[in-house]
Amino acid sequence: MKLALDPQMFYATHSVLDLPDVVARMGYSWMELSPKADFIPFFRHPRADDATVAKLRKRAADAGVGIASVLPVLRWSGPGEQERQAAVRAWKRAIRITADLGVDTMNSEFNGRPESPELAESQFLRSMDELAPVFEREGVKLVLEPHPDDFIEDGHAAVELVRGLNKDWISFLYCTPHTFHQGDDATGIITAAAEKLTHVHLADTLDHTASHGLRYIVNPPESTARVHQHAEIGRGEVDFDEVFAALASIGFDGVVSSCVFGWEEHAEEISVRQRDKASALAEKHFGSTF
Repeated sequence: MKLALDPQMFYATHSVLDLPDVVARMGYSWMELSPKADFIPFFRHPRADDATVAKLRKRAADAGVGIASVLPVLRWSGPGEQERQAAVRAWKRAIRITADLGVDTMNSEFNGRPESPELAESQFLRSMDELAPVFEREGVKLVLEPHPDDFIEDGHAAVELVRGLNKDWISFLYCTPHTFHQGDDATGIITAAAEKLTHVHLADTLDHTASHGLRYIVNPPESTARVHQHAEIGRGEVDFDEVFAALASIGFDGVVSSCVFGWEEHAEEISVRQRDKASALAEKHFGSTF
């Protein structure tokens, strides 16, 4: 297994070129690159030119940090056709950047509107038809996760679609802070995914369904907003022993990324504690650490 850090809490104070040194200082050997304004922003075309990509690759090598994955979030499932086409263009550039970094894995969300799942799935599949040859030509694998407010939120349904895509280079990501949005069934989802599970996001969250849904109060009451956190392990209600026991039961040997957001003032100490807590869980359930 590989333990990576998504250094998102450092994004406001560091350029993308500074991140490998930050990750190394936190004691990690691997980094996950999630959406960042000066690299690949949310829902926009990448901002990094070839010179920046070459510099980032060298900075990572000099820091002794591998890039485990690149994570774009783009509107490749629509709803509009213009948005979908723009997302496909951005995806093509992002895949090229990933290959030029010497990275063989990208992960992302299904995106698309949950109130129009059939349209969103149709748009997603159209995008996949256009992008599959690019992924295959560049030798880049894709890992997909269900996300709150995507057209697929349930973990079992996401695993089924990943299998239905019928590509050996497409696999599934289990995101622990989405536990209560994707069905609160870590063991069942992880077991169902089995060999298709190659990546785990590690952060905690509160159970928004508890106390008859009154743990969070959203106004107006009929709002369909989805609420969750990406908190430090131990600050929420995810059963990490269950998660790691299930991972061990399927012989998981992929990437585990610490992805805590929202506590930037404590980014360094949280990143270090996340490393130590993840290592302890791996030792307990796998008999070895990262």
